[in-house]
Amino acid sequence: MRTLDGVVRPYAWGSRTAIASLRGKAVPSPHPEAELWFGAHPAGPAVCVGADGDSDSDLLTAIDSDQIGMLGERTVASFEGRLPFLMKILAAEEPLSLQAHPSSEQAREGFDRENAQGLRIDAADRNYRDPWHKPELIVALTDFEALAGFRDPRVTVELLRELQVSELDPYLGMLAGQPDSEGLRALFTTWLTLPDASIATLVPAVLTGAVDLLGGGDGRFTAELRTVLELGEVYPRDPGVLASLLLNRIHLEPGEGLYLPAGNLHAYLRGTGVEIMANSDNVLRGGLTPKHIDVPELLRVLDFTPADVADITPRIRTVGAERIYLTPAPEFRLSRVELDGTGLLYASSICFDMPGPQILTVLQGSIDVRPAGGHPISVRAGQAIWIGDDEPDVVVHATASRAVFFRALVPVASD
Repeated sequence: MRTLDGVVRPYAWGSRTAIASLRGKAVPSPHPEAELWFGAHPAGPAVCVGADGDSDSDLLTAIDSDQIGMLGERTVASFEGRLPFLMKILAAEEPLSLQAHPSSEQAREGFDRENAQGLRIDAADRNYRDPWHKPELIVALTDFEALAGFRDPRVTVELLRELQVSELDPYLGMLAGQPDSEGLRALFTTWLTLPDASIATLVPAVLTGAVDLLGGGDGRFTAELRTVLELGEVYPRDPGVLASLLLNRIHLEPGEGLYLPAGNLHAYLRGTGVEIMANSDNVLRGGLTPKHIDVPELLRVLDFTPADVADITPRIRTVGAERIYLTPAPEFRLSRVELDGTGLLYASSICFDMPGPQILTVLQGSIDVRPAGGHPISVRAGQAIWIGDDEPDVVVHATASRAVFFRALVPVASD
């Protein structure tokens, strides 16, 4: 077992307080901290902390030195010797880009194609930086706001009609005449490929309509209208502002989650959560960003099938103190565990004996992790612990009155 310190990713949309507070810092960070990575991704492997508190390696190096012992034979064979998941704390104070991720087949084909074209892995106009897909799950730690999946187009037609924006009439007709996935594809494609001059006229007209409707409407589309206004203020000439009108506007309470499979168009808007994903860098962007946007490639991977929020909400199974978020992803399984160090309200300890690699990330309080016949390792909030496949069964005990941690592992076939 190894205690892990996460790697901070300082993206501009991050928070100066959320991750700093989690790590026990009394003052805000001098710059935005967007993500705290706990994994073995080459761009930011977690730091292994020795008994003296100093870093002695990183998790990627440790895994590469003993793949079978650290990952187990099944994981090595299934995922080419890689830890297949990346666990993060994500803290957004501003919206992330509108984006989607490819399927396994699309990622492999795109990666090979761009290699054949001679594109550098770090090229700004590269879409595929590895040959793997990137399903992901986010579980809210605070109130969390997101756009995810194309809304029922019949409801979207109602929203566009209520805006009463004459400039929208030609586009409204496209979807009203074909309120299905093909109509969504046609409208989304049209908006993303409009000339800049048309966007410069259409977006302000939509924002004016949103202001008017908020002032006198019945409140049915309040969240959607406020979102389009917020996005339009930051990205006044971005077709992604229009695209946001086509997507489900989602609010998550703490503990609720979203599972985003291949092809799902989404954008996280605001909030802090635990995120787990397949260990990949492949992102196809569709707007709300100054970064590279490849519209034909994005259209190739998008799934325009309308999705109800229930379709992208993970099933939950509770086993004792463990709340398990079930998804079809073969790379990861995530659960939330809450222990009571006093033992008065609920369990003070839990035993884990599942084979394969695991990462436990502590969000509140502190825990001791004890292998059978061994000495415990203490882990505090803001840190994690790595448990390799060759570790004996472990017992986790809360050393604070309340300890909350998230457990990430590679699921077995019966999960």
